Amino acid sequence: MVTGHLAARAAGMLISGVAGAIVVDRLKQRSTGRGLNQAAVAVTALALRGKRRVEAGAENLRLGAGDVVAQAREKIGEQAPPPAQSAQPHEHDH
Repeated sequence: MVTGHLAARAAGMLISGVAGAIVVDRLKQRSTGRGLNQAAVAVTALALRGKRRVEAGAENLRLGAGDVVAQAREKIGEQAPPPAQSAQPHEHDH
């Protein structure tokens, strides 16, 4: 639920960043100016920073939820299940 909300916000930021880049690109085609290019770079950088912050927040939320579930399992005396195994074997040693 909260992760879905964060994912929706990240998608919204990504869409707005792409839309901003498209608008700036269209304007750039009409008048080639150095300032316009700098604005496009700034808008894209802002969108990327926002996206990374949302992703980091979602990952922290996921890890926190996992900790709570693990503590709850421990409290009731249940062992946490092992992580899911991949169908494809990997070929390096741990």
